[in-house]
Amino acid sequence: MNIENYISGAVRQAVETLYGELGGEPLQIQKTRREFEGDYTLVTFPLLRRSRKSPEATATEIGEYMQAHVPQIASFNVIKGFLNLTLDSSFWGERFAEIAADAHYGEAPQTGRTIMIEYSSPNTNKPLHLGHIRNNLLGYSVAQILKANGHTVIKANLVNDRGIHICKSMLAWKLYGNGETPASSGMKGDHLVGKYYVEFDKHYKAQIKELVAGGMSEEEAKKQAPIMLQAQEMLRKWEAKDPEVYTLWETMNGWVYEGFDVTYKALGVDFDKVYYESQTYLLGKSLVEEGLRKGVFYRREDNSVWIDLRNDGLDEKLLLRGDGTSVYMTQDLGTAYRRFEDNRLDDMIYVVGNEQNYHFQVLKLVLKKLGYAEWSDHITHLSYGMVELPEGKMKSREGTVVDADDLIADMVRTAREMSAELGKLDGATEEEAEAVSTMVGLGALKYFILKVDPKKTMLFDPRESIDFNGNTGPFIQYTHARICSVLRKAAEAGIDFTGAVSASYLPEEIALVKQLTEYPATVKAAGENFAPSIIGAYVYELAKSFNGYYHDHSILREEDAEVRKLRLRLAQQVARVIRLGMKLLGIDVPERM
Repeated sequence: MNIENYISGAVRQAVETLYGELGGEPLQIQKTRREFEGDYTLVTFPLLRRSRKSPEATATEIGEYMQAHVPQIASFNVIKGFLNLTLDSSFWGERFAEIAADAHYGEAPQTGRTIMIEYSSPNTNKPLHLGHIRNNLLGYSVAQILKANGHTVIKANLVNDRGIHICKSMLAWKLYGNGETPASSGMKGDHLVGKYYVEFDKHYKAQIKELVAGGMSEEEAKKQAPIMLQAQEMLRKWEAKDPEVYTLWETMNGWVYEGFDVTYKALGVDFDKVYYESQTYLLGKSLVEEGLRKGVFYRREDNSVWIDLRNDGLDEKLLLRGDGTSVYMTQDLGTAYRRFEDNRLDDMIYVVGNEQNYHFQVLKLVLKKLGYAEWSDHITHLSYGMVELPEGKMKSREGTVVDADDLIADMVRTAREMSAELGKLDGATEEEAEAVSTMVGLGALKYFILKVDPKKTMLFDPRESIDFNGNTGPFIQYTHARICSVLRKAAEAGIDFTGAVSASYLPEEIALVKQLTEYPATVKAAGENFAPSIIGAYVYELAKSFNGYYHDHSILREEDAEVRKLRLRLAQQVARVIRLGMKLLGIDVPERM
C-alpha cells in the first residue's frame, strides 16, 4: 500500500463529505513533525473558506469525522490549524506484513527508460587516486539506485587514452625509462606509467627555469621548452599513426589497463561498456567539419576552429587546434553522438567533478547548435565536489596524490587493527579476519564518501571513517552483524518465528515499522536527486533506531513467545533493509563481526 495515497484519499473523502466537492484542489498533507504526536498532518488553512469556521474548529471537525468513520485512525490532536492523525497499531502491523512478503521491496516497476551513466573516465598517464575513488563510488551507486527505480541502466567508462598528457608519459619513458616494464620493476602498470608523468614534469620545470634564466619570459618558456615541443610532435605523429609511436602507445596503455582492472575489482565497481577517446575523436572531428559547413563554427588564421558563444552568455571555445589535433570538446562531441546513436538513450549522465561545469554547459550548447537538441536536452552533468585531505589539495603531476591502491590497502589494514583492538575478531580464523577487515575497510571508505552530498567538497579522514560509533559504515555493518547473530542464536535454539504475529506492537516497534515503510520513498528520492547520501542517511537512522530498541528490549530472552516472534521478525526485516540500502551504496555487510 502507498500510505500517503491512502491517507490523502481518506482525508479527501472526509473533507468532501463535510464541505462539498474539492474538484482538483490539492490537500496539504505531510508527515507529522517529530516533536508532535501523530503520523500524518493535514494543514486546514486552505479549507477555511469552505468550512467557514476557525482553523481549530475545522481541524477538530475533520478529526472527529475521521475517527468515527475510518477504522485505522486511532486518535487525533489539533494544534492551531494543524490536524495530526495517528494510525492504529493494526494498520502498521498490516504494513509490516506487506514488507515481509514483498520479495522485491524497494524496487520500482520497470519504466522503459534507458539511462547511460558515465563514471571513472581515467587518463592512461597515471593511476587512480582519491578523487577517482569518489567519482567511481558515486557513479556506481547512482547506477544501482537508478536500477532500483526501474530504469535500464548502462554503466559506461570513457578512457582518456590519447592526447598531450598521454604523450608526456610516453616521451619521459622513452627518454629516461631504460626499457623499464611492470615485469622488470615489479610495479603495477598504471603506477609505472604515472611515475614517468611525474618525471616529465620534473624535466619540464627544469627546462623552463633554464630558459627564464636565459632571459625568456616564463609564458614563452613554457611554450618553447624542448621537452614540451617533443611531446607535441609525438602527439602529431600519433594522430598520423606513426608505427613506432603507436606501438609504444599501445604497449604503455596495456600496462595501465591491467593496473586499472585490479583497482576496479578492489573497489567493487564495473562497467557495461567502455569507450576510448582514440576511437571517438575522429568522429568528433567530422562533427566539427559539419559545424564549419553549417556556419556554426569558424576557422581562425592559425587554422584553429572555434565557436562563438558570447551571445549565449559564454565565451569563445576552441574545438580544433591549428595543427589539426583535437581537444577534449572534440572527442566529447563524437562520444555523445555515438552513444545516443548506438544505444537509443533516454538520458545520459556524466559523473564529472565540478571544475568541469563550464565544459558541460558548452557541450550541451554546441550539440544543440549542431541540430542535436533531442540529445543535448537529455544530458545531465552530475557535478560533484573535490575530495581534500587534512594536508590540502592533491596534484598528480607533482606526485602528491593519494593513490587509490595505497588508500584501499591502508583502509583494510586500519580496519583490522581497530577491529582487533575492540575484540571484534576474537575467535575468527585468519581467513574470516581478512574477509571482515576487507569488508569493513571498504565499507568505511565507501560510506564516508557517499554519505556526503555529491555537490559538496569533502574532507576525507581515514581513521574517522572506521569508527564503530556514529555515522559510519562500520557502525551500520556492526548493527547488521549483531542482528544476524540474534537470528542465528534463535535458529540454533529451535525458535520458529515464521507465520503471522498476534502480539501487539509497542510504540518503539511501530516507529521501526514506520521507518521500514519509508525505504521505497527514500530510494525514489535518491534516484530523483542522484544522491546516494539520501540512502546513507536513511540506513544510518534505521540502524541507530534499532540499536536503541535493542538496548531497551530483550529479544531472545523475551518469555512471551508471540512477542519474541514479533521482535525476531522485526529484527529480520531491519537487517534486510539495511542490507538492501547498503547494496545500493556498493557496500557489503557482514553476517559475523
